[in-house]
Parts: sequence; C-alpha cells; structure tokens
Amino acid sequence: MRKLALALSLVATPLWAQTTLPPLQESSFWAQEVDSGNLPPIESRLPQEPLIVDLAAKGRSFGTQGGTLRTLVSRSKDVRQMVVYGYARLVGYQPDYSLAPDILKSVDVEQGRKYTLHLRNGHRWSDGAPFTSDDFKYWWDNVVNNAEITPSGPPDFMFVENKLGRVTFPDPLTVVFEWDDPNPDFLHLLAQASPPFIYRPAHYLKQFHADFADPEKLADEVDDARVKSWAALHNKRDNMYKFDNPQQPTLQPWLNTSDSDGSRQLFVKNPYYHRIDSRGIQLPYIDVVNMDVVGGGLIAAKANAGEVDLQARGLDFPDISILKKGEVDGGKYKVFLWANGAASQIAIYPNLNFADPVWRDVMRDVRFRRALSLGIDRRMINRALYFGLAKEGGMTALSQSVLYDEADLHAWAALDIDAANALLDEMGLTERMPSGLRKLPDGRPMEFVVETAGERSEEENALAIITDTWRDLGIRLIMRPLDRDILRNRIYAGTTMAAVWFGWDNGLPGPATSPKYLAPTNQEFFAWPMWGQYYQTMGQSGEAPDLQPAQELMDLAESWTRTDDTQERTAIWDRMLEIHADQQFAIGILSEAPQPIVVSNRLKNVPENGVWAYDPGAHFGIHRIDEFYLEDPLVQVSR
Repeated sequence: MRKLALALSLVATPLWAQTTLPPLQESSFWAQEVDSGNLPPIESRLPQEPLIVDLAAKGRSFGTQGGTLRTLVSRSKDVRQMVVYGYARLVGYQPDYSLAPDILKSVDVEQGRKYTLHLRNGHRWSDGAPFTSDDFKYWWDNVVNNAEITPSGPPDFMFVENKLGRVTFPDPLTVVFEWDDPNPDFLHLLAQASPPFIYRPAHYLKQFHADFADPEKLADEVDDARVKSWAALHNKRDNMYKFDNPQQPTLQPWLNTSDSDGSRQLFVKNPYYHRIDSRGIQLPYIDVVNMDVVGGGLIAAKANAGEVDLQARGLDFPDISILKKGEVDGGKYKVFLWANGAASQIAIYPNLNFADPVWRDVMRDVRFRRALSLGIDRRMINRALYFGLAKEGGMTALSQSVLYDEADLHAWAALDIDAANALLDEMGLTERMPSGLRKLPDGRPMEFVVETAGERSEEENALAIITDTWRDLGIRLIMRPLDRDILRNRIYAGTTMAAVWFGWDNGLPGPATSPKYLAPTNQEFFAWPMWGQYYQTMGQSGEAPDLQPAQELMDLAESWTRTDDTQERTAIWDRMLEIHADQQFAIGILSEAPQPIVVSNRLKNVPENGVWAYDPGAHFGIHRIDEFYLEDPLVQVSR
C-alpha cells in the first residue's frame, strides 16, 4: 500500500497547486520584447498545463512583478547557488519534505522499480526550444553512454544489485526508467540540491558532439576553446549545475547573463518558466537577481549596512549580534533565525584512507578516535562560540528527527581526559617525547594535522580550544587552512590526515530517507574518500572498505533498499546511527546552532521559520524563492 500511495501522490497535483488554468497575464519584464516581435506571447511560452501555484493555500500573498534582488557570494563559482536556490527539479520537496512533481507533470511508480515520467506538453527550454523525451535520450545515449564524454560509464544510481537499469522513450512526453529490483531512492535523488540531471538541452549540445556536429566546425570550436578534444569541449559547455555557461539553455527560474567571472553576476527571469500563480502571472515575480562576489569577511558587514535583500550564505552564528544591532539601528532588514539542518555545525574527520601507513593504522583503531572525542571540551566551545545555544554532542540525527536517540548524541562525547589517556595507553602509545607529546609507533611525534577550508571562524576558534585539551592527551593539533577546492582534492587523494567540516547535510532523516550517505558510498564523506570512490566507480578507482563496521554499514544500506516496511527501515537506521556513534568515524562537536537569514523589509513571502539545509531542501529552494517578491520593485536602492 505504501508504494501505491507514493505513486498516487506523485501523479496528483501538489496540495498547494490548482488545476484550473486562469486567464494569463503577460510579464511586465517581457512585454516590450513581445510587442516588438522578439518573443512569443505568454500563451505560447507556457506549457499547456503549467504548474499553477495557489499562494493562498500556502499562506502567502500574491506578488508584485519586477525589481532586482541583491545577494552576495564569496566566490565567482558560487553562481551555482542559483541552481540550488532556484530549485526547478523534475520532482521536488514540499515544505513537509514529501515529494511532488515540479518540472514533470506526474510520475507513475510501479513496485518501486519502474518510474514513468510524464512531461508537460509544450514545456520549453529558456531559449524556446521544446523540452521533450529527446533531451533525456540525449543524456542516456550520447552523454553517459559515450565513453569519451563519460569514461566511467552510467552513474552508480543506474545500477541496482550490480545490474544496469533501462531507459526507454515511448513518445515525446514520456520517459521510463526501469530496474529489475526496487530503486527506492531514485526520486529523492532527482529532488536533491545537486541532482543527477538526467536530461540535457540536446538541440544546443549536439553542436559540440562528434556524432552530430560538422567535423571541421567542431575542430575549430575545440581550438578556440583551447581544450584537447571534442569531449572536453562538450563537458566544458555542459554545466547544468555549475551554471557558468550563459549560452546553455536552462529550465531554472532565472538565466545567467554574465559571460565572465567578474564581481557582478546578473540573472534574469526565464521567459519560458513553467510555473504561474493562480492569477495567471508567470513566476518568478522578481525580474533580476544581482549576485555580487565579495570577500567572505565582508558579507556580514554589507548585510549589516542593508546592501542585500536576501542573505544566509557567508553568515554564521557569530554574526547574529551585529546583524541584530543593524536590524534595530538601520531599520532596513529583519533577521530570521532558522534551524540548521546539518547533522553537526563542526565535525572533525580523521581520514581512514590517509596515505601515511603508520598514521592510517593509528586512526583506524577506534580507541584513537574515541580518545580524540573524549578530549574535546564541547561545553567550553558552546559557551565561547554559541553562547551555550548549540546542542553539545557527537554527530547523529538531529533532535527534530524521528530517528533521534540521545544515547547516540552523547556516546564518547563527554570531556574525560583520564579515560582518553587510558585508551591511548591501551593502544600501546605510551612512549613520549621530552615535551610530553606521545610518539607514533615509528617514533615520530603525534602531531595531528587538521586541514580547514579557512572560511568559517567557528571552525578555527573551536580547533584552538581543542588544541589545549588534546595537548593533555599528548597530541599536538596543527591547524592548516587551505582553499576549499585544494582541501577537497587533497582529501580525495588521501594526502590529508584529517579535515574539519559540517556534518551530514541531512540531519533530519526519516525511515523513508535512504541511509546510503551513512555508508561508504561517496567520497564526500571525508573519513573514507577512497572507499567512496570505490563504490562510485564500481571498483575502477579507490579502495574497497576493509573495516568490519564500514562493511556492516554497506550491508545495512543495501538491506534498506530491499524492504519497504517502515519498522524494518527504522531498525536499519537505528543500527547505522548506533555504529557511527560508537565508531566515531566523524567526531561531531556541536549541532543545531541557529542560522541567521537577513531579509530586506521590501522582500515578501520569505518564511520567518525554516530549516537551512543543503539536502534535503536546497537552502531556500524548498521555500520556493520564485514566489518571493519585492513590495516596491520600482524603487531604486543605493548600493
């Protein structure tokens, strides 16, 4: 019955939508282009059955068209946030974290293994070209199954029980994904902040593909782009998530119009966007998004000065006091405090795939990881950094999750220097330097290097406090700030000893949430990058997990996919969370500190209470930023 209910819920219209098409109103932003004949009228730009949003049913007000929304990022590559925030997905999460069709008209689900995707008739890419099953076929036949473009072959989600799924295209508006065994995580993957884009604008990309393009013209394009092959050119032009190619058509609510990586990035509303309100006005309400690139240290100051309309990225808990003061003094914005959906604000990841064999063996001994956790004064860190408002403990499901277990939160998480030293002694790490530092088995001093992305002061301040207590264990903590991309690449290559980062993106799982991210299935979990690579590449790179608890996590994750019984799935989750709490693969420190959200007084329909989470929810995405609007869009705001 649960599978049937899932199928019906995705076939049906979302609860906040209506089915009766209202009289359509031309967008004020595009009216001049329509009048001049450069753009078709609204009736020709929308799908025959657009997604009609009933704002009143969502407790929101109808919006005013127009205006420019100002926001900030700290790197030019963060233009990808427009894909996250815009959150146009084949299926997407609703505020209660149930799934509903978005780009798709509906989805039929049969036995959890066959998914029939129904497209909206008349839906078009941002350049006006039809969006049809051919765009899915191009992805399947010409991208993931082309060895030059995708040497690793189809992505791992297309394999169930080591058998490749099938994709068929019965007609222009129908795509069928089918496996021999259930693939219950498929729709949730499509709803991610960074989803697998299982479609591509075929009409655009064919000009860069050897199977379709004129060879001489393609060779010239390769030379002009200064890449080594046509496949490299194709991959460079095909950036659905990075969003850094303005020429590539999109289905997102706003289009990238900036050809360079300059300090100002502009996005204009998509004239072919598939969502309208119940008055017949095409979304998004806001015409332009102005994304300025500034130094990370300036974001809070600029927000405080009223230079943004919507800002959360680049703001952290320590900024709340100055932001609240600016709210009172300047009167230009409000500060909302959203819940944080990450499983941990700060977590330390010993790299179990570290290239140094001596350190690797030490870190793979669970007693060492437990000792590190017992040597952290979480109470002091909480008081110093979060005024005591965060929740102290290890990394596990957050207290708002039905899977929360207080025992998991507190496992090995109370400051106990004596117990930590006893564990290290039990390991045989009893030899010490004259300075008091313990020695590794090969005689080197125990200097534990933790690398950071250097982007959050809380991480560095927490590590400074941990340095003092770990010194009482005979371990010297050395902090090394790096660029984020360099840090990730070092972790993936096994050259980072340990890293500090957030906890799991999804700290709010339920029994129906796939627990795959708790198992070594992805290199993004910094404790086991090589094991994750092994799974992601089906053994072509990385290393197979060789620790029993990690292998048990893999088995449990597979068992979850083979049942749809809620009690069984809950038991699997409970065991996997228990293993993480016991094994301390990631050493969580604190969680649930509020996330400040700065909202201009002009900006409406932004929820006062929300959850700031990358997955699930895509930050602002789940709250549908295309429904936000500026109350006085014609007013020019000084920068």
